[in-house]
Amino acid sequence: MSTIQLIYQHYLTNRIICTDTRIIIEGCLFFALKGENFDANTFAAKALEQGAAYAIIDNADYRLNDKCILVDDVLTTLQELARHHRSQLTIPVIGLTGSNGKTTTKELINAVLKEKYKTFATKGNLNNHIGVPLSVLSIADDTAIAVIEMGANHQKEIEFLCSIANPTHGMITNIGMAHLDGFGGFEGVKKGKAELFTFLQQHKGTAFINRDSVHIMEMSTRVEQIVYYGTGADNAVSGTLSATDPVIALSWNKSGASFPVKTNLTGSYNFENILAAICIGDFFGLTPEEIKAGLEGYLPVNNRSQLKKTETNTVICDFYNANPSSMSAALANISALAAQNKVAIIGDMFELGPEAEQQHNEIAALAEKAGLNTVLFIGAHFYAVKDKYQGQFFSTPKDAELWLENNPVKNSLILLKGSRGMALEQLLPKL
Repeated sequence: MSTIQLIYQHYLTNRIICTDTRIIIEGCLFFALKGENFDANTFAAKALEQGAAYAIIDNADYRLNDKCILVDDVLTTLQELARHHRSQLTIPVIGLTGSNGKTTTKELINAVLKEKYKTFATKGNLNNHIGVPLSVLSIADDTAIAVIEMGANHQKEIEFLCSIANPTHGMITNIGMAHLDGFGGFEGVKKGKAELFTFLQQHKGTAFINRDSVHIMEMSTRVEQIVYYGTGADNAVSGTLSATDPVIALSWNKSGASFPVKTNLTGSYNFENILAAICIGDFFGLTPEEIKAGLEGYLPVNNRSQLKKTETNTVICDFYNANPSSMSAALANISALAAQNKVAIIGDMFELGPEAEQQHNEIAALAEKAGLNTVLFIGAHFYAVKDKYQGQFFSTPKDAELWLENNPVKNSLILLKGSRGMALEQLLPKL
């Protein structure tokens, strides 16, 4: 029996994987992963003391007893264990990637499919080389369909994640100006994301394609099994946006019949994400009534396209992350919404590499022309262009917080958006 098979037998006894001794669960397998500033091998004894059944380690110095399983590399072992578990499953697995909207689309797809099936979907944004294995290992035997989100910031990463998740179906939400530094520019983004389509083509999988996206259409030419969605009548599912203020309503069509849906999501940019979920639900045999129930029952709670009422304002909470594409869409959205007073509070966008200065200039110019009453720009990149544009500029969120204390915003519609590292949620109490 190989080491992976041995660990898998232990895994089948209690299917809980832990990588953090602060949240050890009785009977779990503890994987001693290394980080930039720590070596979890040093916590193996603590994990066992707290109730872990076994500790997977890769440093013999910490092998205390037979409860410590020594491997060459803990991370590689975790990934191989996930591959092995996936090989035991015969269910459809939907692989999902894209520059923007991955997590929201994943949640929408799951909300729809669970109206009919026992589903699993990636929790939060566990979508990287650690998160995808953990997600795959969370798929239970009675799961009927799984949705696995895959993120990437460099080429060959999606290819690698596909080798673990082995998707039978897949979709790319969109292609935008995200992680430009790691991908080496926009063309690099396209090439990296297209690795999902290459995997589907090689393994005779099915791709869900937004026919309205020129880039995705170009990238999918080699995939043989395609289901199209979009605004045109020549799709498996077509849709029309009917309202965006304050939340999205649409009607979708199939075989000459039209079905209205009103969601709890704000932002016209979510129209294509909703339509993707409808297309996938229809493909897997859900009725229009089940699709409607799933979409209308979904409530965004993850600071992505989420409307939040404060004592004096309505805040569009979209500050989980940001890149030039999503920032442009968010500014266009608030510009189009009907409100007497509109304010944008936007933070720096990270991982743009050499294009950072140009992209922040372009977003500042867009914000200036968006017809807003006030714009607050926060972060070093925006602060560097403060002499070129109208608005309030701050080096840090703390500086913006002090300004808001002295200049309270009231009776306004506020867009709050920036990259995760800006931590703009700290400004919510001032709004």
